[in-house]
Amino acid sequence: MGEVCSPWLSVTWRVCNLFMCLFFALATYVQINDPDAGVWMVGYGLPAVLCACVGLKPHVTETLPWRRLADLHVMVSSAVVATLGWRLYREGLTDILQQEEGREFSGLMLTAAWLLLCRHSGRAPVGGLRVSTAVAITVFPFVAWLYFYINKELTSNWPSHCQTAI
Repeated sequence: MGEVCSPWLSVTWRVCNLFMCLFFALATYVQINDPDAGVWMVGYGLPAVLCACVGLKPHVTETLPWRRLADLHVMVSSAVVATLGWRLYREGLTDILQQEEGREFSGLMLTAAWLLLCRHSGRAPVGGLRVSTAVAITVFPFVAWLYFYINKELTSNWPSHCQTAI
């Protein structure tokens, strides 16, 4: 017996992908003044495009180009996350969002987690668990960004190229 997807689950899934597209696009934009901007712009820009595709046409996740690009991004992100995570662990850093490597680690974890959540979402109707997870993940980066934007003292020790972002 096939799973029945209520229309609100499908709409919520698409809206979450469009919001994540917006978030990843903003993350791409704020990299413009970073010393290694090109790498990070691709790192956030590709997920932005992939999320836009899912938001506009959810079944795109079942196409070979979408899957290959998402898998490549997750694979490269996982390698960089492992490297950054090891460096953070080795240096004994605990407040990772106060370290540039920690913010990079967190951003790549977010892109990889989101793309894995999207994987095969077009194969069958999205269910409540996937949509609930998507809503929670979608809300988090916007709330975190707003929190750091409001509490400027938290960003006072960040490098200047991080402080001039949105």
